[in-house]
Amino acid sequence: MSSCRHQFHVLVFPYPAQGHMLPLLHLTHQLSIRGLSITILITPKNLPILNPILAVNPSIQTLVFPFPSHPSIPPGVENLKDLGNNGNIPMINALSRLQGEIIHWFKSHRNPPGVILSDFFLGWTHHLADQLGIPRIAFYCSGAFYTAISDRLWGGDAESVKPGSELEFQDLPGAPSFTWEQAPSLFRLYRETGVGDPSFEAVKAGMAANELSWASVFNTFEVLEGQFLEHLSKKMGHPRVFSVGPLHLFKGPNESGSGEERFRVSGEVLSWLDQFDDDSVLYVCFGSQKLLKKAQAEALALGLEKSGVRFIWAARPLTAQQVANGYGSAPDGFEGQVAGRGLLIKGWAPQVSILSHRTVGGFLSHCGWNSVLEAIAAGVMILGWPMEADQYVDAKLLVDYTGAAAQVCDGGDTVPDPNELAQKISESMHGDMVKRIRAKELRNKALEAVRTGGSSSNDLDNLVQELAQLNTLKSFC
Repeated sequence: MSSCRHQFHVLVFPYPAQGHMLPLLHLTHQLSIRGLSITILITPKNLPILNPILAVNPSIQTLVFPFPSHPSIPPGVENLKDLGNNGNIPMINALSRLQGEIIHWFKSHRNPPGVILSDFFLGWTHHLADQLGIPRIAFYCSGAFYTAISDRLWGGDAESVKPGSELEFQDLPGAPSFTWEQAPSLFRLYRETGVGDPSFEAVKAGMAANELSWASVFNTFEVLEGQFLEHLSKKMGHPRVFSVGPLHLFKGPNESGSGEERFRVSGEVLSWLDQFDDDSVLYVCFGSQKLLKKAQAEALALGLEKSGVRFIWAARPLTAQQVANGYGSAPDGFEGQVAGRGLLIKGWAPQVSILSHRTVGGFLSHCGWNSVLEAIAAGVMILGWPMEADQYVDAKLLVDYTGAAAQVCDGGDTVPDPNELAQKISESMHGDMVKRIRAKELRNKALEAVRTGGSSSNDLDNLVQELAQLNTLKSFC
C-alpha cells in the first residue's frame, strides 16, 4: 500500500471585525511562509479583506460559506463595522450556526485540518474541534493583561459579580482593580441585561471555553506583558502560551492597499509632517469603531486649539443618520482656525506611517490594543482616553505598569473640560520626558522581540514546532 504525505493543515477562522481580523491574518502569513498548509474560513462580503494575504501567499485556500441569517443582523451585513460593538452578541451567535457546514466540509476533505486556529470571540470552536477530534488554538488580538481579567470574569461564577460593584483581582500581578464602568463591555452587558438569555449564555460558554484550548497565541511581547503571560500559563496548566507580537512588525502583506486615493493622502500627510521638529506633533484618532458625540467632538476641538500643540486629527466622516443620532466631528470653521498648526483627515488615515514619522511624539488614543501596539512600535507616548471594551485595561497597563502613557480623559460618554484637556495635552507634549523615554525604550524592546532570536520570533517558531509534533499528521493512499 503506497502513501503520500500531506502538509500539516490549519483551518484559520477570523472574527469579522477589523481589529480582530488584521492581526490574525498577519499571523496566518507567518505560518504560511513557515510551510504550513492554510485554509481561511470567510463569508462572501469579507473575502476582499483577504486580497493582500492571498496575493503574496497563493497557496492559501479559502473556505467561503454564506453568512448565516440572524434576526438582529440586517441582510447583507457580515462585518462588525456595520453593526458597532453592540453587534458582537448576534455576530458571535450567527457564526456559530456554521458548525454543521464546517463538519460536513471537514469529513469530505482529502487532507482535513489537523488544528483549528480561531479568534477568542469564537470560543464555541473549542467544542467544534472536540467533535472533529483535533486541537483548537485560541488567538487573542487583545493583550494578556486583558485576557487574564476577562478569563477571571467569564470563567468563574459570572452571575455572582454584581453590576455596579468594584472589581478587584488580588491574584493578578500588581493586584489591579477597576470600577464597574471600566469592566470589559461584553461582560458588563451580559451581567446587566443578558443573564438567562440564550444568546448571551452561548457567548459566556464560548468565552469560558477559551481557557480549555490546546494552545493560546497573543499579539503581544514578553517584555510588555511577561508577568501576565506567565500567570495565564500557570492557570491554563500548560506552557503552550505564545506571545508573537507586535505582529504588524513582521514583514507581511500590506492590508491598507495601494489605491490612488490612499497613496495621495499618505503623501500629503507625510509632507505636512516634514515641516516640523522631532516629537512635536500629536496624532489624534479613536479607531475604526468609536464615534464621538457632538459635545465630545466640540470639547476635543477646543482643547486641541487651546493647547497650542501641533496635531493631526483623524476624524471619521459621518452619515446624515449619525448626525441625527447626536454624533459629531470637528466643528464648522475649525480647520481654518487651526490652519498651519493642525491637520484634519476626514476618512482613512495612514496611522502606522503617521506614528512612525519622526515629528510625531504623542498619540491621543482610545487605547484599543492594535493602536497601543502601533504606538509602542513607533516609540510614541500615548495620551489615553479609554472608552469601552478592553481599553480601560490597556490604559492601566500603559499608565500604571509601563509608565509610557498619561491618561487625559476616560469614559465613552464623558465630555472633557476643554481647558483641562488643553493643559494635559500641553504638559504631556512639552514636559513629560520620563514617559517619552519609556515609550522609546519599549519601542526598542518591541523591535528586538520580532528580530531573529527575539522572544516573539522564537515563539512563532516554537508554535510551528509544537504543531509539527502533533500526532495528527496523516498519510493517505
